Amino acid sequence: MEVNIFWFRRDLRLKDNAGLFHALQAGLPVVPIFIFDTEILDKLEDKADRRVEFIHATLEEMQEQLLEKGSTLHVLHGTPAECFAKLVKKYSISNVFANHDYEPNAMERDGAIKKALGKKDIGFKTYKDQVIFEKLEISKDDGKPYTVFTPYSRKWKATLTDEALKPFPSARKLDQCLQQAEIKIPSLASLGFKAVEKPFPSRSLDESLVEKYAQTRDFPGVKGTSKLGVHLRFGTISIRDLVARAMELSGTYLNELIWREFYQMILFNFPEVGKGKSFKPAYDKIEWRRDAGEFEKWCEGKTGYPIVDAGMREINATGFMHNRVRMIVASFLCKHLLLDWRLGEAYFAEKLLDYDLASNNGGWQWAAGSGCDAAPYFRIFNPYLQTKKFDPKLTYITKWVHEFQEFDYPPPIVIHEEARKRCLEVYSKALKK
Repeated sequence: MEVNIFWFRRDLRLKDNAGLFHALQAGLPVVPIFIFDTEILDKLEDKADRRVEFIHATLEEMQEQLLEKGSTLHVLHGTPAECFAKLVKKYSISNVFANHDYEPNAMERDGAIKKALGKKDIGFKTYKDQVIFEKLEISKDDGKPYTVFTPYSRKWKATLTDEALKPFPSARKLDQCLQQAEIKIPSLASLGFKAVEKPFPSRSLDESLVEKYAQTRDFPGVKGTSKLGVHLRFGTISIRDLVARAMELSGTYLNELIWREFYQMILFNFPEVGKGKSFKPAYDKIEWRRDAGEFEKWCEGKTGYPIVDAGMREINATGFMHNRVRMIVASFLCKHLLLDWRLGEAYFAEKLLDYDLASNNGGWQWAAGSGCDAAPYFRIFNPYLQTKKFDPKLTYITKWVHEFQEFDYPPPIVIHEEARKRCLEVYSKALKK
């Protein structure tokens, strides 16, 4: 029997899934698959990586829903090339369907798979799903990509239509999946990973929280952010649904979702930023300090700056860090310690549950001053003023750095005014070249 394949990647849901919908209405039974890609997993040093656990738990949920329809999820483990070689032997495949991925490595992977499948007369069809607008759909009048957020966001909002938010009724068509016996999902242990078994953030949107988002989002000591980042990253919620609800609840929250799309657009049109290059090439001339000891203290939350240390201890313990604090700790690494932003970018990539290349790179380059639409380099966050403004009762700091008023709390790793002066001198020298 001839079949189509649907390949889940960053879209781990059966509801409102663009590529899955197109596969299900293409006229052939659909085999839903997921690949635990060894080219990605082998690079993860922490075998208790909670992102792998999150994916695994989500796949088990999806499996339950598919079994109710008399179908099954086919979960493979290996390189995509190896896995498709197996699938071609098992099934007579007409087309492989998937959703777009904008990261450079993913685009190279998809190009290679498309080419290999093409040699066997198998089509490879992909669709927009994880963003409302992609690539150059929001562009300047001359057709070039925006590099400043505010005009991009204005055009984004002006271009938005009800049609763009219309959900794809994929869940209603699941009876088009191939009817076959359950194919067991490999255990976490067989993949080489182990479970931490801490709860993951809820995928439901707290509407009362989002209504107050503009007033609370900058205060890490209160419950003021949605914590939906991991669900957006792995596509366990629909961006169309989230944007539609944000439009009703909070313009500030909607702007955060547009920032996410802005960075996805930047990564697609300027892929070099995802390969370690500064968006503004002049910033690659900065002579970063090399100090493994200071970097280690930053990583461990032992800088002597309580707001910085609280953020680093939070990410180490939970895989999450409040967005305001992300800006503070990033600025501190690049400007107070004058350590290369790429070190921090890589550390966040290792630790964040919601790690996303486009947003992580965009945020770090913004903090370093090297990115598109970044703050001028001479704006340097003062950790003390940030604390006074955003954690005035020290609620957040007390939670993560309980010893900050004790004798054994380390003295500041650098003096703020001295570090600021050094930063301005080094940046100014590099940017005058």
